[in-house]
Amino acid sequence: MARRTKAPAMPGFIKPQLATLKSKAPSGENWLHEIKYDGYRIQLHIDGDGRKAFTRTVLNWIKRFSVIAGAFDLPGQAIIDGEVVVVHDGRTNFSELQADLAGGNQDRLLYYAFDLLWLDGKDLRSASQLARKELLQELLYSQNRGTCALQ
Repeated sequence: MARRTKAPAMPGFIKPQLATLKSKAPSGENWLHEIKYDGYRIQLHIDGDGRKAFTRTVLNWIKRFSVIAGAFDLPGQAIIDGEVVVVHDGRTNFSELQADLAGGNQDRLLYYAFDLLWLDGKDLRSASQLARKELLQELLYSQNRGTCALQ
């Protein structure tokens, strides 16, 4: 009988990289620019059927974001960094996001996944940001059969 190996323990909350306000965006080919959405930064921890949704202040808001977390049908482990938003008239709207959360409504919540920090026992933070984005796209693409698009 083959022995099953236990998946490595996932880390807890990983402190996120935060945006720094500057008067002018840097230029050159060594920079990657991303849109800053007006929402809640959420780090999804997926471990088989287990789910956690950490805020920047390390609160597990899985009940508030259970629909989003449940949409990730991944067989193994992953820690995905992203932003939960509500879009109204083509723009993210933080006050509408807060109102929906206060009312327990998750119907309009969207999750913009932008980084993959951990995958199946491997800490990816030492990999380049572009490499992590490519892995995230592959992961989500395989889950959604080609309906995924990343920035």
